[in-house]
Amino acid sequence: MSNAKPARGFIEKTLGDITGALEQTLFAEEIARQGGLLQSLDPRAKLVGALALLIAISVSQNLRVIVALYALTLPVAYASRVPMGFYLKRVWVFMPFFTGVVALPALFNVFTPGAPLVTLIDLASPRVYLAITQPGVVTAAFLLLRVGASVSIAVLLILTTRWTMLLKALRVLRVPQVFVLILGMTYRYIYVLLHAANNIFLARRSRVVGRVSSAENRRWLAASMGVLFAKAYALSDDVYLAMQSRGFRGEAQVMETLAWRGVDWLWLAVFLAVAAGAVWLGH
Repeated sequence: MSNAKPARGFIEKTLGDITGALEQTLFAEEIARQGGLLQSLDPRAKLVGALALLIAISVSQNLRVIVALYALTLPVAYASRVPMGFYLKRVWVFMPFFTGVVALPALFNVFTPGAPLVTLIDLASPRVYLAITQPGVVTAAFLLLRVGASVSIAVLLILTTRWTMLLKALRVLRVPQVFVLILGMTYRYIYVLLHAANNIFLARRSRVVGRVSSAENRRWLAASMGVLFAKAYALSDDVYLAMQSRGFRGEAQVMETLAWRGVDWLWLAVFLAVAAGAVWLGH
């Protein structure tokens, strides 16, 4: 009985994670099609404005300015009909963990000397001194807030802009065509492969009867990885041939057209003014 529970839990957890990733993607597409503030703007205006704000965050030397820029994303997200719980969790659930691993060493006097705030170790013989310093806390706070604010702006841009229109905005702004094409194909077909992986796990789950050893589970997982790799390789050839047969000659086409309006220029000016003010105040 003890061997069966881990295998069952592993398969069910993997199915749940894959399905959850697919559902979040579909939910993001639904948000981008709503009639909110950012959804109504030209993708190029949003993209240029987001880039300006990201630059302002990266060069700002004032924590209050960075916090203010992040705080401004909250009413904009609300006006764009983005569920606030979903928006906050998407940024702050995993980001502090991964960024904190990088920022953690900066807290200590070994890497950031300065006035100690908390002394952890103070031995006279042999001389060992370890403390959390004030400059270290400031450095870690800068890193966490910069990453959090930057990710929030990027997430808000992606949630309120359909992927095809965002790629077209990148192309209009002279981003290399090869980069845009690879980015678009990667985004689209990674979810096709997620569906394939979901089907593999579901088929396995429906056919398992009784207890399965850990060694058998490992062999099945290795074989499934090989099958998925073979599917991805075959899919790449099939997709390219299908694109060629439908007229693809190196430039992806989108049926919708982009057109600047007065409100787009207005909001772009607002974004640039906020970014310029943040740069000025940040210094």
